[in-house]
Amino acid sequence: MSGNGSTKQEAVQELREKFDRFKATHEKLPRPGTKVPIEFVKSNRVDQHSELAKDFIQRVLEIEWAWISDESSLWDFHGDETNESLTEKIRNIYGVDVSDITSGNLADIFDRISNSRIIPPNRN
Repeated sequence: MSGNGSTKQEAVQELREKFDRFKATHEKLPRPGTKVPIEFVKSNRVDQHSELAKDFIQRVLEIEWAWISDESSLWDFHGDETNESLTEKIRNIYGVDVSDITSGNLADIFDRISNSRIIPPNRN
């Protein structure tokens, strides 16, 4: 379970809300130390940008590999108070401003980067 937000407090609040929803929809919480099956969030939107995601992980996040879902966020990859250093890096690498995507949602960022790429007209 994870929480996202523009600030640490917002991320903690979202995490609390998700936990409360979980408690409301399940008969009981798993006993600590027991194995609970992992449930992966969908990654349909991110999968549409698989090559961009791979490049982004290596060049922006500066890690070799990461599993990213449609709910993954820049906030998942740092502990800073803002996303400013990563949004600046994205601007430098891809020439796209994503600073207004305050959630830091990677699927939204990938959509923006992909949509900003100029496609030359089809010339016959």
